Amino acid sequence: MLAVERLRAGYGRKQVVFDIDLHVKEGEVVTLLGHNGSGKTTTIRTILGLLGAQGGRVFFRGEDVTRAGSRHNVHRGMGMIPSERFVFADLSVLDNLLLGGANEPDPAARRTRMAMVYKLFPILRARSSQRAGTLSGGEQRMLSLGLLLMGHPRLLMLDEPSLGLAPMIVQQIFDAIKELTVTEHLSVLLLEQNVGQALRITDRVYVMRSGRIILEESAEQMRARDSYWDLF
Repeated sequence: MLAVERLRAGYGRKQVVFDIDLHVKEGEVVTLLGHNGSGKTTTIRTILGLLGAQGGRVFFRGEDVTRAGSRHNVHRGMGMIPSERFVFADLSVLDNLLLGGANEPDPAARRTRMAMVYKLFPILRARSSQRAGTLSGGEQRMLSLGLLLMGHPRLLMLDEPSLGLAPMIVQQIFDAIKELTVTEHLSVLLLEQNVGQALRITDRVYVMRSGRIILEESAEQMRARDSYWDLF
């Protein structure tokens, strides 16, 4: 689904990401672990095309999209949720979801996607007429994921979905992410600092430090470690 080869990225003359390689298979959850400032967000912004690559290549569904730009990549099936609560605060929950599915010309397909979102997060159906900005933090995170799903992505890139949320809400959201890989065959690139929750649903792990990938392991190998502190 996604292959990144020797990717370099940064801001102006400041290089932040140094020759990283990673890949995500169809239906796989891959977690990119690292502390704040390690380069995780810069990596996915470059993959999506929001930030121009300084070197290396990005392949998505077999196509070289290194210079394609975010508009093209979204239409091809990439989707990203930033660490901030990304919703349209002044619109209702329903209007947020309708906006997420605006590029789908088939009304029946939009209804099917919305039914899937409501099944995944029943609270959104109950809050459908409520302004998104008045939702709790966890409900806004669910809505941002629902909004993204309305666009029928094939790859979800999620930046710190657990940030600032209660443990019970985090568990619910992570369960939903894992379910999507099974029911929708979606691929997920997850950026996280919550190691315990990430390892509960992930298949493979990359560890990033100071803009470089320093380790790739299976989730099973990572769970067998006595401590993670030496990695960060």
